[in-house]
Amino acid sequence: MMPSVADMAHILVVDDDDRLRDLLVKYLSENDYLVSGARNAADARAKLKGLTFDLIVLDLMMPGESGLEFANDFRQTNSTPILMLTAMNETGDRIRGLEHGADDYLGKPFEPRELVLRIENILKRLPDRNPLPLEIRLGDVLFRPVRGELEISGRAIRLTDIEAALLGALAERSGEILNRDELINLTGTSGGGRAIDVQVTRLRRKIERDPKLPRYLQTVRGKGYVLMPD
Repeated sequence: MMPSVADMAHILVVDDDDRLRDLLVKYLSENDYLVSGARNAADARAKLKGLTFDLIVLDLMMPGESGLEFANDFRQTNSTPILMLTAMNETGDRIRGLEHGADDYLGKPFEPRELVLRIENILKRLPDRNPLPLEIRLGDVLFRPVRGELEISGRAIRLTDIEAALLGALAERSGEILNRDELINLTGTSGGGRAIDVQVTRLRRKIERDPKLPRYLQTVRGKGYVLMPD
């Protein structure tokens, strides 16, 4: 079973090099991180409007708004850690990066494992995130998010990995509306927004008395889905 959503930090990789960005997204995903990619500063800003990240891996040299400019502006209103990547390895360049809001600095080329270790070290210094509740009640249904276990009146109900991840993501943010893109990123679901709709329908069949009139897993028209436990 895939790691609990509660244990997976969400990372944004910002780099205009498509090949490197895709490799980093793949490598970090294989190391149990939720990962989104952005091709430039404008793309990063768009993703930051709709998603929450635990750390940003940011390329220094990008066309248009540079990583340095982005970090400097971003740091005025946001404390999310930034790990800056650059081929410019002079001491002065590293100092400028740190002065403009970077928490760490890694020169290119680099070993992917070193990147993971630096990310781990940064995340260890962050305050603990709110843990998932041990149990969530949905009428006769009991869900244990950390274990991905579902019971109805004491009877175990099997959840697929995607169903468990989806219900876990919604449980972690109970009462908060999550759009399809957020749920795709949090669960690793492929197939786009339609795939999320299908998984929601399947979940409702397992947790709702009347799946056509859901009480707990509700649709908010034009916005997304929200879990409303007892």
